[in-house]
Amino acid sequence: MSEWAPKRFWKETTVTEAPQGFTVTLDGRGIKTPAKTPIHVPTRTLAEALAAEWEAQEAKVNPATMPFTRTTNSALDKVATQRAEVADMLAAYGDADLTCYRAGTPEELVARQAAAWDPLLDWLDLTFGARLHPRTGVMHEPQDARALDILLRQVHALSPFELAAFHDLVSMSGSLVIGLAVTRGVDAPDALWDLSRIDETWQEEQWGRDEEAHAQAEYKRGEFLHAARYYAMCLPQR
Repeated sequence: MSEWAPKRFWKETTVTEAPQGFTVTLDGRGIKTPAKTPIHVPTRTLAEALAAEWEAQEAKVNPATMPFTRTTNSALDKVATQRAEVADMLAAYGDADLTCYRAGTPEELVARQAAAWDPLLDWLDLTFGARLHPRTGVMHEPQDARALDILLRQVHALSPFELAAFHDLVSMSGSLVIGLAVTRGVDAPDALWDLSRIDETWQEEQWGRDEEAHAQAEYKRGEFLHAARYYAMCLPQR
């Protein structure tokens, strides 16, 4: 984004149809990514979100205030050019998913993890036919190869735009299962984010809040919720 013009040079921001969906024009000229890729997005809703960011710029363009544009740039310049590799990397979370690694003690934490995560694993099996199994402790135990292959195919089916958002859903939560749950509307994104923080919440209850860790968690939460909004805008509007 360092290649963007630092000053606002246009008067009119418009959403227009494009051969690959929708785009945003500034005084009739299409916008491009930092790598000079013409920007297009799959839905008008997403294009309108981009247009709102560009229209909100005042004397100078501030990329920090343009998260939808930022994610679109990533989808076109980074994800689209290495789509299979990104999908493989995200699907690999399933073999060591956050929701599968459980504490052995204390009993209250064990129960809290089970109450939060067992329903997600049941949903995953019911929806995709992919059963992941909980483990006690932190030592890696491979999951069933058939289940992992099913989940891999689900991730590979995502478009570059969906995959760009999915990247943050998975990486910020540490869970392929939670990321998939967001994309299928299993619960509100903020509620699913809270399910990814069971261990951290427990630690805060026992020892108090670490302000630096809390600030980092809040940043991740913001990125997670933005990714959920972006993903939803990629889908055809009913």
